[in-house]
Amino acid sequence: MSSEIECPVAIVGAGPVGATLAAALAARGVPCAVVDAQPLPPMEVAGFDGRAYAIALASRRVLEEAGVWARLPIEPCPIEAIKVADGRVGEAPSSLDLDFDAFEVGSEPFGWMVEARALRVALNAHLPELPGVRVFAPMTARAERRESGATLTLADGTVIRAQLVVGAEGRRSALRDEARIRVMRHDYGQVGLVGAFAHEYPHRNRALELFLPAGPFAQLPLTDLGSFGTSTLPHASAFVWTEKREVAERVLQLDDAGFARELRRRLGNWLGVIEPIGRRWHYPLTAMHATRYVAQRLALVGDAAHGMHPIAGQGLNIGFRDVGALARLVGEAHALGQDVGRPALLARYQAERRPDALMMIGATHALERLFGNDVRVLRLARRLGIAAVDRIGPLKRFFARRAMGV
Repeated sequence: MSSEIECPVAIVGAGPVGATLAAALAARGVPCAVVDAQPLPPMEVAGFDGRAYAIALASRRVLEEAGVWARLPIEPCPIEAIKVADGRVGEAPSSLDLDFDAFEVGSEPFGWMVEARALRVALNAHLPELPGVRVFAPMTARAERRESGATLTLADGTVIRAQLVVGAEGRRSALRDEARIRVMRHDYGQVGLVGAFAHEYPHRNRALELFLPAGPFAQLPLTDLGSFGTSTLPHASAFVWTEKREVAERVLQLDDAGFARELRRRLGNWLGVIEPIGRRWHYPLTAMHATRYVAQRLALVGDAAHGMHPIAGQGLNIGFRDVGALARLVGEAHALGQDVGRPALLARYQAERRPDALMMIGATHALERLFGNDVRVLRLARRLGIAAVDRIGPLKRFFARRAMGV
């Protein structure tokens, strides 16, 4: 038999952003329902698959307040230093570089590397235990939004009546499309390669951001587990590698030895012997921005609202900032007995979040245009610019704080 449920908020999409929003609302005493097309089993830690997230300080605070951070089954690796340099494949990075030390800015690291499997396990284990949170997965839903409220009709006949529906289903958001919210897109003609490698020498919690003509290459430190899969090398790092499509297609077909050689041509020798571990993930690089983040009884969060070039590693962090803002606004309104889906609240959410995301999309686009080329004059200018930032304390601290999200 079908049933009816009433709650202030219904969230469609239980990925990292949607699930964290549910936990953040629960922490503020706001009941909610979460619907996702995929099952969410309370799994044990699966085998290492190569994916990891760079979680900024501001995002960690959102996860802590939501009770998720304490549930991570694998200790996150702090990013305590970052080297930024211009370079070319097969050559040593420019000596005109920029070295960030987190403890020159404050007492916290720039961020933490969290394995994707660890975050998923923490969220899947946390959600079913939260009072006031109902999870429907795997399940599909049809949404109807009216001035008086919203209704989700699930495939099993369950009806969820809510004041606010949140679209957290990613870049192909059906809720966004149903609301006729236009999207602006830009195709970079590039492919993002994501994965991990084991290595001989310790990374000492240092990250490398290397600007190459085809796009940025980043090495990000992972927690030392002593072993990773079949590798006997004791340390590991993640990589985020931007490449032209035709080159990416060739690289992805290489065996592990050939892939390691290509990694090392970009990385250099500072980590010693390296060996690819886990899967190689890849995806086309596009920027995307919704012209509105809200509609009648609807708010968009995460990739449903925006997507950007990974050159600054801020995509998921911007989504967590959406979570922090929306959870705070909804929590305050619910505590006062107010309608959490009213137009004034949604207008405040959009006014707070859209300019921030748009600024970050613009900044990452400008960085990609400036650094993603091999024009000699521009190459010299950006190397001098990087070196200048390294020597101007206030400017260096400004960029460091932006990386932390504070």
